[in-house]
Amino acid sequence: MILGLDIGGANTKAASPDGLFAESVYLPLWKNAPLGKVLQRFAKLEPKAVAVVMTGELADCFSCKSEGVESIRSRILGAFNCPVHFWGISGFGSQDLAGANWSASAALVSRDVGDCLFVDMGSTTTDIIPIKGEPLAARTDFLRLARGELIYTGLLRTSLGALLPAARIRGETIPLAPEFFAITADAYLVLGEISEERYTCDAPDGAGKNREAALQRLARAICSDLEEIGESGALAIARQVRNRQMRILVDALEGLARKHELSRVAATGIGERSIAEAASFLGLECVLLSDRYGSKISDIFPAYAVARLLESDPVLGKGLEK
Repeated sequence: MILGLDIGGANTKAASPDGLFAESVYLPLWKNAPLGKVLQRFAKLEPKAVAVVMTGELADCFSCKSEGVESIRSRILGAFNCPVHFWGISGFGSQDLAGANWSASAALVSRDVGDCLFVDMGSTTTDIIPIKGEPLAARTDFLRLARGELIYTGLLRTSLGALLPAARIRGETIPLAPEFFAITADAYLVLGEISEERYTCDAPDGAGKNREAALQRLARAICSDLEEIGESGALAIARQVRNRQMRILVDALEGLARKHELSRVAATGIGERSIAEAASFLGLECVLLSDRYGSKISDIFPAYAVARLLESDPVLGKGLEK
């Protein structure tokens, strides 16, 4: 097999190009998560070759992105005995490895789907990549943030205060405390839009990932508790968080669709349903990559994409075909 790897700051994802193997492991690099052990476990699959993209170099356990790239690169090379190929913004063999996972995804979508806004909403961030003949996004996270092609909001890990300055509760406008009290996973859990099993990151307080614990965290976001604001108050916060995140997503899609004259969205990631809702609101056609490749692959699409790209590479993929 060929093994595709996407090494993020919070999650490490792996996939084979036939889609039969797909796995995501929560590995917060800033907490010294055992990346090496997980890579060694993947090495036991005995792949013929490994294709790699990364975004984890931005984790603040590294002094700079170049240190992060080299640290991740050395750990991968130390884990596998087969050929390892790193995908950069310019493709295999390029040296611009930092934050390149979107580039592999967009390259495959450009080939398989065609012109569209490719949108990948993960646990932490959302990539919005215009594709017209080829991906047209800026080459660095800094520039993509500036152009609205990277939105630092995700389905699970976004702090509520980063989305919602204040909530309306019982007719009062209450500022949210600028503390790490609750995250978007809490909001989506209590609204029934994700299951406890899909709450795959750490809870802010290290407590449970059940509905009651999430409601408590939502109440704490306005320096309260459930005894004071009740379940209805906590649910009101959750709904307003959801609406605010949807508004941000809608505005971003609308701006880039207009700028690039695109009417179709290709949606992937664990936030695929949110993307589809935003596209529908704007009257844009939406292609769900889960329908095309399966939900497991959609959740970890960059790992799958880089595996497919290596398999089909006319030089590097020679002899690696099924």
